[in-house]
Amino acid sequence: MKIVDFYYSIGSRYSYLAATQIDALQQATGCHVEWHPVNSVRLISQLERSPFEGKPVSTQYEWTYRELDAQRWAKLYGIPYLEPRGRVDFDSELLAQACTAAKRLGKVEEYSRLLFMAMFQDSLAKIDEQECTIRAEACGIDAVDFQVALRSPETLTQLDRTIDSAVRAGGFGVPTFIIDGEIFWGNDRLMLLRHYLDLHQNDR
Repeated sequence: MKIVDFYYSIGSRYSYLAATQIDALQQATGCHVEWHPVNSVRLISQLERSPFEGKPVSTQYEWTYRELDAQRWAKLYGIPYLEPRGRVDFDSELLAQACTAAKRLGKVEEYSRLLFMAMFQDSLAKIDEQECTIRAEACGIDAVDFQVALRSPETLTQLDRTIDSAVRAGGFGVPTFIIDGEIFWGNDRLMLLRHYLDLHQNDR
């Protein structure tokens, strides 16, 4: 079975879009996707220049275009999409730590999906620690266990290591899929990832 590493950030519209297609990817190719939450702000800060700072390096990085593009992808996938920019107040570091805490408790995929729903489907104005805890309980995590894991230094250390791992592998944004040392960046590269898996499904 091929293992695909999926690096994502909850506040990333393209991470959300890609995450909705993972079940279909696994069913079609027989691969297994490992979920690795990161804070994309911190990941990108390790690059020489962020494409989101200052004047956009190209029109594709303008927020109005990115919102329209995401809406088009959501229509293609047949999934709900509410643009969070200017609507939802959230802390990207808190969300990354919350997903990492859920990962340490064995529920990273279920929990991440619920946070993606909070960000892109539900009409919320804020995703704070209380909401993170509510979502943890919704996927079967005890609230006290979640709070302990969220505040644990080991959780931050694991998040730091995950970000470092993504950078070492050549990651420069989210979503990033890595398999056999090959990088596929972006929701729109899922087609190429699936093609790669089809070609190499019998490789050991």
